[in-house]
Amino acid sequence: MSPSVRKRKQAPAAKGKRGPTPDVDAYLAELPEETRAALEKVRRMVRALVPDATEAISYRVPIIRYRGGLVGFGASGGRCSFYVMSTAVMEEHAAELAGYDTGKGTVHFRADQPLPEALVRKLVEARMRENEARGTR
Repeated sequence: MSPSVRKRKQAPAAKGKRGPTPDVDAYLAELPEETRAALEKVRRMVRALVPDATEAISYRVPIIRYRGGLVGFGASGGRCSFYVMSTAVMEEHAAELAGYDTGKGTVHFRADQPLPEALVRKLVEARMRENEARGTR
């Protein structure tokens, strides 16, 4: 085979890194029980608030879509993350998020200390309003 036609071998995944994950259930199945339970709880809360939403894997984490990307969740480095995906929503709820380790659009939490349902509801509803205001379908 000529060098220009030769197939490249894929490098093995780095330790602790997942390869492509086909769906959210497969993603969750790979996690330790306590982490899986915490993220499944977040998933159920969001899906109850947005029953017509869809799910996908994006950037190797589960994303819930409603008129575009709404929120996501995942686990790495021994902690869980709730991806709010909006700095405006994070700023709007800064007082309620003060006790959490946060990033620009992410709330980190421990599996044994899951996010309160009321907080998830407020963040998801704020994201829904953002997406609806944009008119994204």
